[in-house]
Amino acid sequence: MKKVLALSVIVITILSGCGQSGNGELVGVSRGGSFYEPDPFGMLFIPQGSFTMGPNDQDVAFTMTTQSKTVSIRSFWMDETEITNTEYRQFVYWVKDSIARRLLGEQFEEFLIAEDYLGNEIDPPYLNWDEPVEWDNEEYAEILDEMFLPENERFFRRKEIDTRKLTYEYEWVDLLQAAKKSNRYNFETKSYEGVVYDQEGKEREINDRSAFIMKDAVNVYPDTLCWISDFTYSFNEPWTEKYFWHPGFDEYPIVGVNWKQATAFCIWRTQLLNNYLAEKGEPVVMNYRLPTEAEWEYAARGGLEHAIYPWGGMYTRNDKGCFLANFKPLRGRYGDDGGMQAITVGSYSPNDYGLFDMAGNVAEWTSSAFDESSYTFTHDFNPTYKYNALPDDPHVMKRKVIRGGSWKDVGYFLQNGTRTYEYQDSTKSYIGFRCVRDYIGE
Repeated sequence: MKKVLALSVIVITILSGCGQSGNGELVGVSRGGSFYEPDPFGMLFIPQGSFTMGPNDQDVAFTMTTQSKTVSIRSFWMDETEITNTEYRQFVYWVKDSIARRLLGEQFEEFLIAEDYLGNEIDPPYLNWDEPVEWDNEEYAEILDEMFLPENERFFRRKEIDTRKLTYEYEWVDLLQAAKKSNRYNFETKSYEGVVYDQEGKEREINDRSAFIMKDAVNVYPDTLCWISDFTYSFNEPWTEKYFWHPGFDEYPIVGVNWKQATAFCIWRTQLLNNYLAEKGEPVVMNYRLPTEAEWEYAARGGLEHAIYPWGGMYTRNDKGCFLANFKPLRGRYGDDGGMQAITVGSYSPNDYGLFDMAGNVAEWTSSAFDESSYTFTHDFNPTYKYNALPDDPHVMKRKVIRGGSWKDVGYFLQNGTRTYEYQDSTKSYIGFRCVRDYIGE
């Protein structure tokens, strides 16, 4: 009896210590103070609210793909402008340097971190970003040589990085498949009973939670040749050669990236910040991602109900006759609005949320898949329709919504309620993107 009583006292003591019960009242688990989310660099706060999503003018193209619908959107952060060439170049440089460190780590252990601070082995090891890569180091030259173009492909014998090798390997958790009732963990049988499908469309048994971790790889270098392939019988060679790399185009919007590249950029951007915060012992933030179609339209309207354009007016000019965006005005007089093709981001006035270029300059990818009837079946709370297209899926399943219109589009495509699409594996000289991040709170 004494042994049982002693055991009971021990159990009660342990539970009390783990639960932080304090004086016996329900006080919660202390996390060391309240959390405050600072404003993300280069992003603006978009407050929660409801709006009428859809067209505010006649459907001049008779596409019949939209209808008016009242929806509600949570608060989120959104990039002030589209992602620029210099910002996307940071992503390309990171991929290049990570490949270099991986190659050098095979012979020089200082480029890899194989043990944690307790001496435990890390397998596979981490890349050591504190160790600089000296590209002109003779010891490294032979190892890094495989990253450059072979001699027979070099133009004017210039030694350049082979951009075909700039592949970013990434992973994410497929929450849509994990949320299916048939794929949930069964506590009675202590097993998973459903199946998931990987990126190749192959069936995968669920032995543990790792079955929902999807892995993919994408070449991150933008398609610089899209300036030529997009337009037949049009001289755009100078933009092909200089648009992405020349410093004169640093603050121009990135183009020539497909939907998968834009999505991969968001994943990389999340890792970049969260790894930094983790090193400082600070809480991580929500993931960066592409906006849903509804979020994009809500942000474009700038809080103005039933506004046709982001600036709130019914026309593409102001009261002085000046055009308010970079598009294709007056039957093809491209330069009358101040820009012949894509121009520096933020060249025109922002909308009431402070967002630049929500109409014109370049169109923007969203995370939503395109379906002509999606307004009918999507929810009215944070609506979206998503489909992770597989390689063998028909092209119609690979359509993603793009919004905002571009420098080569007529005014109709600049309207807040106009929606169109492009295929997720397409790269265009008039499509870019911007990121959003969910706000923690209300």
